[in-house]
Amino acid sequence: MAEIFDYWPEQYDRWFETPIGRLTKDCEGKLIFSLLRPGLEELILDAGCGTGVFTADILEAGASVVGAELSRPMLLRAVSKQMGSPFSAVQGDMRSLPFSDASFDKSVSITAIEFIEDAKGAVGEMFRVTRPGGTIVVATLNSLSPWARRRTEAGKRGHPVFKHVLFRSPQEIAALAPVEGIVQTAVHFEKNHDLDLAREIEREGMKTGRNTGAFLAARWIKPG
Repeated sequence: MAEIFDYWPEQYDRWFETPIGRLTKDCEGKLIFSLLRPGLEELILDAGCGTGVFTADILEAGASVVGAELSRPMLLRAVSKQMGSPFSAVQGDMRSLPFSDASFDKSVSITAIEFIEDAKGAVGEMFRVTRPGGTIVVATLNSLSPWARRRTEAGKRGHPVFKHVLFRSPQEIAALAPVEGIVQTAVHFEKNHDLDLAREIEREGMKTGRNTGAFLAARWIKPG
């Protein structure tokens, strides 16, 4: 599975440098931050960290981050972007995390779970390595959104990355954990929308709590 991402780092990062990509990242980052609430001196696992797109925001909150990623090129790019910060990297598989039980204060995984068929097992691993009372956050592309439908169709046409994805609904993501949690979505606009219109749509979507936003995130607290 790692090899499908080995030629993807630059293209992945370039998307977030476009105007609509920057807005998308901002909306996604705000949702992640509100659910994870990284704190000063916390040790946080970023499972499936990719190129570390969201890692900097967590580090800026004063936390230390360990990034686990299957693809070495993606991981090396994450390391290069976080030089000088309390970030360490481990090449590893979310389905069998190379960490001891209760190693982290909190764990987060962003747009990685859709590449794992045994998603419940991967979430179980995140629970295992998180201390009792700690937070686990998992984000993915929402199967109820047009974004996911387009990428699914692209996968059927042979897209080298999207042909491997399995998008899930809010209900399906909520069911991956052994405890109840909360699920929210963001990015209610479309990729081709004008920026002002996109911002207006996003404000309305967040205000009304729609469950069809493209970015889906769930939060659970590990029982003490």
